[in-house]
Amino acid sequence: MRQDERGPRAVPATDGGLESGPIGPTPFLGGFECSSHRRFDGRRLDLIAATEHDTWAAADYAALLAHDLSGARDGLRWHRIEAGPGRYDWSSARPMLRAARACGLRVIWDLCHYGWPDDIDIWSDAFVARFAEFAAQAARVVAAETDGPPAFCTVNEMSYWAWAGGEVGRIGPLAHGRGTALKRQLVRASIAATRAIRAVVPEARFLHAEPLINVVAGPPEDEAAARAYHLAQYEALDMVCGTLCPELGGHPDCLDVVGVNIYPDNQWVLGGGAIPLGHHAYRPLRSLLAEVHARYRRPILVAETGAEGTARAPWLHYVCAEVRAARGAGVPVDGICLYPILDYPGWENERPCAVGLFSGPDARGRRACDPEFAAELRRQQALFEQSPSRHACRQDAPSQQALFSRTAVR
Repeated sequence: MRQDERGPRAVPATDGGLESGPIGPTPFLGGFECSSHRRFDGRRLDLIAATEHDTWAAADYAALLAHDLSGARDGLRWHRIEAGPGRYDWSSARPMLRAARACGLRVIWDLCHYGWPDDIDIWSDAFVARFAEFAAQAARVVAAETDGPPAFCTVNEMSYWAWAGGEVGRIGPLAHGRGTALKRQLVRASIAATRAIRAVVPEARFLHAEPLINVVAGPPEDEAAARAYHLAQYEALDMVCGTLCPELGGHPDCLDVVGVNIYPDNQWVLGGGAIPLGHHAYRPLRSLLAEVHARYRRPILVAETGAEGTARAPWLHYVCAEVRAARGAGVPVDGICLYPILDYPGWENERPCAVGLFSGPDARGRRACDPEFAAELRRQQALFEQSPSRHACRQDAPSQQALFSRTAVR
């Protein structure tokens, strides 16, 4: 299933207006890697446990605040919480929820980050129904443990999951050639979860985090194929909005904040390799952000971005400059989530991935901080403080201090 070549189609506004304001503290958040999928050999990963974030959540949250990161993305592990059909054990989640509340950290909670309970067939209607019920139960628990409206990312990166899990068998459900079917199923689950959460907590906020890519042609005859591949990145959110495959139940009111995940290898030549930053074919991030806003007319959050090793600080420098340029052109980019904020073991080979602001913990939960990354973060925070907010010229816009406010997404 591919988009036609007519380009962006603006999604209709919701009843209260086009935008709902920031989903959380701006402009910087920290993101905790919370993948919980089964990889190609059937082994289930649990990155929250692997990084010991569940053990040291309070210290990790305090470390974010010490670096002026007053918001986070984190995860509630469905496979750990729903031990059996309809049997919920929140002991893995409540300590994290309470630690965040105690220190005043605002968190966007992922509910399905590639993983699901083993007793559910992901291709079945039961998957959608069970996830919706889990989401409703999670909304009750999170709301009870949170000051202010809770925020959720229902299904993380539906487009990537459809490719990795449904097309090439890299992660669960380890299928081949079924990417479109998996994408439709994940969209159905996301829509059902959104509606289930709103029935319980009407003021809840939502983030849809999807990869932001750019695909260009190699030989000139590949231009149509490259364009189709590029536009395919919008299929999942178009389904959520109901402008594509309306039979799935999508509607503009299902889309709140658009999250874009951008990494150094997110641009490539069709059938070839990655386009390096600085290459003539590399498209500036500001133009990709403008394209997303033209299509969806919603606030944007850079929901994931980061690089490895010595590239961490330069990559942050680039992304921040592009976001400020986009904001200056009127694109409502509300924030940047540094992701992952902790170094972690690689999915496939468990090698140490030095991607975070913080390292793995010592025996007392203390994590080393990368000095160059931290220094660049401080520089960028100062620059954002000096630059005008995108809301500065809007008399009716919500204050950035009104964290997780909700005005116009229903």
